[in-house]
Amino acid sequence: MAADESLSAPLGRGGRRAPQQSSDRFGRFTEWIARAMGTPTFLAILTLFCAAWLAWNTFMPAAVRFDEISNGFTALTLVLSLQASYAAPLILLAQNRQDDRDRVQIEQDRQRAERNLADTEYLAREVVALRMALQEATDELVTRDVLRHELSAMLAELNARDAGTGPEPEPAA
Repeated sequence: MAADESLSAPLGRGGRRAPQQSSDRFGRFTEWIARAMGTPTFLAILTLFCAAWLAWNTFMPAAVRFDEISNGFTALTLVLSLQASYAAPLILLAQNRQDDRDRVQIEQDRQRAERNLADTEYLAREVVALRMALQEATDELVTRDVLRHELSAMLAELNARDAGTGPEPEPAA
């Protein structure tokens, strides 16, 4: 297949491209390492490893020892230095990823707070507008006391008419 043919058609199922590795996979791995190294379990395992190393190279016959006590356990020092030299950058990478997540979260919180403030200001303006409209409407409407007084007067008039002492109602047109 020529180079022109490989670029002329889109790749569908069974395309030749290898699946892209997630760039986030290494970041998740570093976070897993950082979380694991900060646990009491890790410290206990590392302590047991060092104790077993020291015990093996101290009490076993000289033929099976691989790190001599006379050399100050050079191999153990090298192994622990290597572990530390990889642990520090992995922990820093995990912290950088956490900082990035925190930064995104802070930005989202800030945007949410701005939306809440805008919503609150809008609702406050609406409440003020409703109060003003209600105030204008109550200036034109009959209040409860006035209505109660008018209804009491009409009731008294009806009672008086039924008793025959009040004026006759005017006929409706």
